[in-house]
Amino acid sequence: MQKRKVMMENEGKRPSQGRNPLRRVAVLATGGTIAGAAESGTQAGYTSGKMGIDAMIDAVPGIRALADVHGEQIANVGSQDMSFAIMIRLAQRINELFAADAADGIVVTHGTDTMEETAHFLNLTVKSRRPVVMTGAMRPYTAISADGPLNLYNAVSVAADPAADRRGVMVVMNDRIHGAHSLTKTNTTSVETFLSPVNGLIGTVFYGNVAYFRRPFRKHTYQSEFSVDGLTQLPRVDILHACADMPADLIECSVERGAKGIVIAGHGNGNMNAATIDTAARMAAQGIVIVRSSHVATGTVSRNIELDDDRLGFIAADELNPAKARILLMLALVKKRSLANLQDLFYTY
Repeated sequence: MQKRKVMMENEGKRPSQGRNPLRRVAVLATGGTIAGAAESGTQAGYTSGKMGIDAMIDAVPGIRALADVHGEQIANVGSQDMSFAIMIRLAQRINELFAADAADGIVVTHGTDTMEETAHFLNLTVKSRRPVVMTGAMRPYTAISADGPLNLYNAVSVAADPAADRRGVMVVMNDRIHGAHSLTKTNTTSVETFLSPVNGLIGTVFYGNVAYFRRPFRKHTYQSEFSVDGLTQLPRVDILHACADMPADLIECSVERGAKGIVIAGHGNGNMNAATIDTAARMAAQGIVIVRSSHVATGTVSRNIELDDDRLGFIAADELNPAKARILLMLALVKKRSLANLQDLFYTY
């Protein structure tokens, strides 16, 4: 136990030590399983986004003792239907609340399927040192042992903690605090679905008691150069999954449909077959940005290792998985950039 205390930063006070007056936490709801309902407590199937945010907050015992909480419904969809229009509106609303000093911290309720993508998007576009904490659930509110209420309680506790400032966008699930850069969903049904396999956890939260291990290593939020001010849409970027004997014409199809960039979810260290390499290089020479990521669960994609990225005109995704690489590239392509600048973004964010 003593060793664990030495490793932790121990910056934040626990809720029992008092926050008087209570800090203000806005809970922005987008739907997902945490707001889902089924016909019975033991039914696997359910409908996402059935519960409104006020009812969700009222259903969590003790949550108003943690913070001055108010809810706002941004959307109410299953996260498989999360769109960039909703992400942009969400980021703009968060920035509005912080700029108006209307909240000390913000919680976003969200479905788990695309949570890591929205978290990464917000990590790049929120313009505040104050905490943004995402949470969700793997079981609907009507389920036996529903995980949503405690996840929401813990998320509000982190958002209300002054020591959460400057840690970027965090995801609180299953007593864990993940950073937006590292987390990924690893299981289709388990409540312990989210892991941070590359850089590890930001901290833990146990019934509102918060402990931090570290801060994010990469630039985020108030340090980021990206902005949603005046933004209404993003350039199209497609993800293509590499597989045995991958048809190279998939790249041509994406470009014909208007893609300005393509992320290859490659084998191993971002690899693809020879035909795909040739086609991708030809598209890169025409100005289409080609990013090599990997469909392998952990590890980084390194530049100029097995492929000559300098000669081929490719970008290496470094630590970002395909979904997050796509988010970064879409934001980057809002303005014209050199390949060197684009590569540097993947090392920076």
